[in-house]
Amino acid sequence: MLIGEVSRLTGLSARVLRHYDALGLVTPTGRTAGGYREYSADDIRRLFHVESLRTLGLSLTNTRRALDEPGFAPADLVGELIRHTRQRIAAEQELLTRLERVDAAAPAQWGDVLHLVALLRALESESGGRRQQAVLSHEAPVPARALAEAALTEEDANVAGALRWSLARADGRGLAELAVGLDADAAEVRRRAVEAIASVPAAEATALLRRAIGDADGAVRGRAALELGARGGVDAIPVLLGMVVAGGRDVEAAEVLGRLAEVAGVGDEIVGALQGDVDSSADGPTRLRITQALAEIPGTTAHQALLRLTGDADRTVAATAAAIVHLREQAGPV
Repeated sequence: MLIGEVSRLTGLSARVLRHYDALGLVTPTGRTAGGYREYSADDIRRLFHVESLRTLGLSLTNTRRALDEPGFAPADLVGELIRHTRQRIAAEQELLTRLERVDAAAPAQWGDVLHLVALLRALESESGGRRQQAVLSHEAPVPARALAEAALTEEDANVAGALRWSLARADGRGLAELAVGLDADAAEVRRRAVEAIASVPAAEATALLRRAIGDADGAVRGRAALELGARGGVDAIPVLLGMVVAGGRDVEAAEVLGRLAEVAGVGDEIVGALQGDVDSSADGPTRLRITQALAEIPGTTAHQALLRLTGDADRTVAATAAAIVHLREQAGPV
């Protein structure tokens, strides 16, 4: 078979076939009556073997070694090809992500594209100061998707604050990416997601906070409950009560419970739960936290609970309750 026929059969150009011949990779072994070099059936078979190995990413040199050297083991080479392929895929995925972020911002001019690319590159900088400056000083609207994805990985507190500030101004955009963070295996990522979601005033963010109060991580659960309660969400009350009992942001939890008692009319229920907790706990610090939390709850029910605690066997609890009662009575009718 002459070179033109081989080219039509294989789809390889005559130039490629001549290059393979020059390298000694696939050399025609036959001759026609007119002296032209001719590919034999074995030559064609070798050519298909070459192309098969080339589809795996082998170089021409390694392809020839694989076909001609019996001792050339494939394991190490294939392993190296796998590593290179993974690196290439990662680079392509990074490029795709960057393109999607630019596309999501719907740039109208090439100047907008250049500004966005500069921002995205700055967000990947190792310098926290540069990342923060990029978020705060970017003139064009910052792509909310890029902000949200950066917020889920940002470890620098100042940069994270700048990202949350920008997300708060994005009218709810970026919440879909933050919602993905709530399902992350790493608790730290879920915490960042909740912090960012808490900065967004949209109703969709409130729904995500309700979802987060069931998180297995106490910090995630507590932060979500504080923000949800501040928005009037009474379903945060059990978590807030647990924070008072367990300690850790208990002062903030008590303040939010006080606001909920006032605006949602659930003061009696909160006081009843706190009384049950104080009755069931023999731990002095816990009883003291509950007493201090009762100080935040308006109304006569809370006042009566505090009066009862003035006779508590724990002198610190009793003294604290008495001081709170005195201050409330001085402030006017309960």
